Amino acid sequence: MTYKYMYQTPENFSNMIMNSDGEYLTGLWFEDSRDSFKHIINCEEKDLEIFKETSKWLDIYFSGKNPNFTPKYKIKNLTPFRQEVTDIMNSIEYGEVVTYKDISKIIAEKRGIKIMSSQAVGGAVGWNPICIIIPCHRVVGINGSLTGYGGGIKNKIGLLEIEKVDMSKFSVPTKGTAL
Repeated sequence: MTYKYMYQTPENFSNMIMNSDGEYLTGLWFEDSRDSFKHIINCEEKDLEIFKETSKWLDIYFSGKNPNFTPKYKIKNLTPFRQEVTDIMNSIEYGEVVTYKDISKIIAEKRGIKIMSSQAVGGAVGWNPICIIIPCHRVVGINGSLTGYGGGIKNKIGLLEIEKVDMSKFSVPTKGTAL
């Protein structure tokens, strides 16, 4: 069974929706984002302990602090490659960013190969079903482009600003996948 919960974000952000299997967080995304199709929206709303824990984490995060705990989550259909990318995203420190190319270089080095596709990495980053907690918003294009965020470019910028990232070195694409 899948359950959902609506989280009210600060006014500059889209509200968020959570999914759970009853015990673990299984999805977290911005309402009306292009990521919505990946989640179960038509399900029972229920007040679960995991939703309370995740809401507490989000309250701390949106207040401008780095939460010192991680809600219990479970990711379905996690391939070994997606696990590698998720592990790297989870290692990105609060207030830091890395590029898709940085992640591809880490994986290539770990596997002992010359090159790993940055596009494949982008696909795995974009597949992430639990935004913010698994910090896919901290991954940017090699040229400083704030590209590829399924939660919407406005939300990505806001999240990076909460973390006090120097936004002067980034650009917003005028067309493409980020908008």
